[in-house]
Amino acid sequence: MAADRVYDAIYAAVIDHRLAPGSRLREEELAQTFAVSRTLVRQALHKLAQDGVIVLRPNRGAQVPEPTRRDGEHVFDARRVVECEVARRLAGKLSAEQLAELRQLVEAEARATKSQNKQEAIRLSGEFHLKLARMSGNPIFVRLLEELLPTTSLLMALYKSPGEPMCVAHSHQQLLQVLAKGAGAGASTEMRRHLNEIERSLSQPVAKVVPALRDVFKGYRA
Repeated sequence: MAADRVYDAIYAAVIDHRLAPGSRLREEELAQTFAVSRTLVRQALHKLAQDGVIVLRPNRGAQVPEPTRRDGEHVFDARRVVECEVARRLAGKLSAEQLAELRQLVEAEARATKSQNKQEAIRLSGEFHLKLARMSGNPIFVRLLEELLPTTSLLMALYKSPGEPMCVAHSHQQLLQVLAKGAGAGASTEMRRHLNEIERSLSQPVAKVVPALRDVFKGYRA
């Protein structure tokens, strides 16, 4: 359970931009921060590396990846394959309860964006996309998206202009409207348009700030 807690904390910190691309993840510092053994930290880091969230390099240890623009092309190609199919399958088939759950996420994301709570807006944006994948009923889609979202978030941190949200809540609202009443082809097209919009928002590399690990994970101590 302790290793899972470390895993979840690092995964979340990558997603919501608290861990910058290129950040070093030192075992000793993480063990002190989470008040766990280095063995448990090592277990979490190895699982994170297996899932593509971090990289483990010989003689350099664990590090948050720094994806290139070419990596971004591959990530968005994969996301279009997975998420356009998810949208096609869900179009016109979501229950009232599922639609209400998705609307709550979109509304919460919009509130977080309006209040400039960037970390919460990013978390909710990723949760919206994951929720759709879970509703498709295909666990492979979910697993693939869980692996793609951290790299997407790192790309946003590296190449998206400061102040812009990871996704635009208004775009999620439009997508939800199409899913609620549209045909499969229309929903797939809308999802593709949405993902293309995100990819086009990537511009020039931006300056990054690398905070101390103890500050990033100060809310996760046992």
